[in-house]
Formats: sequence, structure tokens, C-alpha cells
Amino acid sequence: MKSKIYFTIIASLSLMIACKTVQHKTKNTPNLKWQILETEPYRGKQDDITFVDKNTGWYVNGFGKIFNTKDGGVTWQKQLEQKGTFFRTIAFIDKNVGFAGTVGTDYFPNVTDSIPLYGTKDGGKTWSPVKYNGPYVKGLCGMDIVEEEYINHGVLDKKYHIFAVGRVGTPANMMVSHDSGKTWKSKSMMKDCKMLFDIKMFNKNEGIVCAGTNANTAESNALILKTYDGGNTWKKVYQSNRPYEGTWKASFPTNKVGYVTIQSYNRDPKVTQQRIAKTIDGGETWTEINLVKDNSARQFGIGFIDENHGYVGTYQIGYKTLDGGKNWERYDLGQACNKIKIYKDEKGEPYGYAIGVNVFKLKKMNIN
Repeated sequence: MKSKIYFTIIASLSLMIACKTVQHKTKNTPNLKWQILETEPYRGKQDDITFVDKNTGWYVNGFGKIFNTKDGGVTWQKQLEQKGTFFRTIAFIDKNVGFAGTVGTDYFPNVTDSIPLYGTKDGGKTWSPVKYNGPYVKGLCGMDIVEEEYINHGVLDKKYHIFAVGRVGTPANMMVSHDSGKTWKSKSMMKDCKMLFDIKMFNKNEGIVCAGTNANTAESNALILKTYDGGNTWKKVYQSNRPYEGTWKASFPTNKVGYVTIQSYNRDPKVTQQRIAKTIDGGETWTEINLVKDNSARQFGIGFIDENHGYVGTYQIGYKTLDGGKNWERYDLGQACNKIKIYKDEKGEPYGYAIGVNVFKLKKMNIN
């Protein structure tokens, strides 16, 4: 009789543990999946994509093309084709006002456009060069927009601070607008770094940039700089000790926890370890995390849904983590996934879009 009671208790405990395990697994594996969208074929890496809501978005590529969707990526309309322009980055304040940055000349072949930034006020139907005060900007690789509420003649209003940085292959410059894109100023950052790839601002004053220490990739270390005064001055918060490296793209699911891809161009077959950098204190300090041992897995985009659940794009395929980068598994994001954008809707539910050779959409899947 005692044996029977003992067995029943053990069985009950086992069932409780199993249920907890299943619940834990469900919590940490959201029912989300990246699905490829039908877009115009492109033979290389496309660089940036942005959305202002679930349905309205734009993407750009090196053929001087800008595409727009109003149905969440089901269909795309080509808004612009400008030969000689290599569009590298794009950002929109709302459905009408947006900006597209170019990589500039003397880096990629057949690129003749030396205008770093274009703007639109009609949702991308027409684009015009953006005027700015300050030193000449050779090219741009990343943009970020910060929204600020303020009192405007007794009424609560919003203004937007727009930050743009570049470029790959040097020189390092930034452009800033504090009036929603009406006026712009440029600034050289060559004293702080030699290449700039991405920017993430937590507010109008504080943020980080992804950079490289040297214009010569063979002599460059991966570098992260932080500002506390809106980009006027910068502090080094991370630098790798290996050559052939630069940081590439950043993702901050919270203002404290963030991730940055470390891109290696070392072709030595013995150098296989790929890494990312992680911060848990808002970019003050960084720790390197191993991604995969694969010399061909050159990293590009990165995007996190929350502090633990995120994705990295590489030259061949993507990778996924559910535990903040402790473990990674291969995940199909296509080739050279360069930008991963994660958003939250009005209910706090995540959705997202990613771009590389192909365009992907993050969707919630139904479980039967």
C-alpha cells in the first residue's frame, strides 16, 4: 500500500514538472516565423527596409531603386529608379515624410551619385536632395529617428530628431536634424573612428554607433562609441583586439539590453569563430558572445524581439537564439540578411521585416 502511494506521489510530481517544462518552452518559443515575400529579383545584398505601421513600408537597394508597400508586403510598387545611385539606408517619420541615404562614390562600381541624402514629403512619390550645413558627407549607411513630445503653444505636440551616419570604406561623418528633417547639420567623426555603419539613439542625447577603427579593413578593429550629448562628443565603450573587423548593425530590444554584430573579413581558414557583442547596461560595457565557428558566416543584420529572442543574418544563412545568445541554431533568413527591423503594434505584439538578397516578414502562425 505504501509503495502504491509513493508511486502515485512520484508520478504526480513528474507530471507537474513536465507541465512546467512545456509551459516554459512555450513561453520562450513564440509562435512566430519569418516568411519570404515576393519582390523584384536582386542579385546581391539589399541594405535597408522600414515600416511606419504593419502595412506601410519601403525598402531600397544598390540599383537606385525605392519600393513601397501599403499591404504589408503582399505587393510592392517601384517608386524610384535612379541609375548611378546606391541607396543604403531609409527611414520615415510617418506615411509622408521620409529620407533615403546613399553610400556615395568611390566604393562600389558604377556609382556616380555624390548626394548623400534624399527626402520626400509625399510618401515617396517624389524625392529631392537634402540640403545641409557643415562638411561634405561622402555617404551614409544607417539612420535612426527619435520621437520627442513637447508643448507647442499650449498643445502637446511631437518633434523628431533624425540621426544619420556613414560610411563603409571611410570617411566617417554624421548628419543630424532636430526639427523633423527641415534643417540638417553635418559633422566629421574622423577623430573618433574611420568607418561608420549604424546608429541607435535611446533619446535625443544618448546613443551608440557601430564603427571601425581604420579605413584599411586589414588593420581595423570592431568599435562601438557612445554619446551623451547628441553626437557632439563620443566615448569608446568597446573595441575588439582582432584585425579585419568592424561592428555592423545594432538591435536594442530595451534601452538597457542590446546586441551588435561583429563583422570579420579575415579570410584565413583557421579563423572560424564569429562573434556578436552584448550590453546589459545601455551600452556602457560590452561582452563578446560566440555565434558560430564558420569562416564563411560573415555577419550582417541583427534583430531581437525581446532580451532573449533574436536573429542574426550572415552571408549564407541566418541564426536564431532564445536565450540571449548563449545558444544559436541555424534559421533561414536567406543570404546576406542585412537589416532586421522588429516593431510592436498597439497591443504590444511583435511584427517585423528583414532584407538581404530577399525580403522577409515576421508573422504570427496559428497553431491547430
